[in-house]
Amino acid sequence: MTNLKIYCGTYYKYNCGSIDGAWLDLEDYSDFEELIEAMKELHKDEEDPEFMFQDYECPKLIEEMGLISECHISSEIYEIIEAIDNCSYDFEIIEAYSDCIGCSSEDIESIINKVEESYNGEFDSDEDFAEQLLTDCGEIPENLPSYIYIDWERTARDIMYDYSSSNNHYFRNI
Repeated sequence: MTNLKIYCGTYYKYNCGSIDGAWLDLEDYSDFEELIEAMKELHKDEEDPEFMFQDYECPKLIEEMGLISECHISSEIYEIIEAIDNCSYDFEIIEAYSDCIGCSSEDIESIINKVEESYNGEFDSDEDFAEQLLTDCGEIPENLPSYIYIDWERTARDIMYDYSSSNNHYFRNI
């Protein structure tokens, strides 16, 4: 996973009128302990620095799961990133699921399981999704007479009551 960066300062420095700190890219550290050591080294001029994350760049899912905020970075962040990297879905799909369904209070394994259970693919439109879904289910006869037309816009609108989509990724509401 890329683009997971924090600007690490301290509350003491901030309260003294300084935003002295540095951007740290989490990919540069192998685990949480190594990240903490880097933050301590960065602020070694303080005896017991209270870290402040004045800014951060991260995917919305990381923030929604409560893994990072101004005053906190979860010790589980590296395990969660590893679980996402090792699953059979791209991060984009997991984040699309989060956009559709939400997952702030769930652990990453249950989120991945729900994605596996509900993901239906990537489509250009609701109409394309509905047509493919009904074709795959065998609901559209292969020898449909040419004089019969299906209103895919209305069909898709009705089907989408049971599905959600984000960034062209479609999920069954479970």
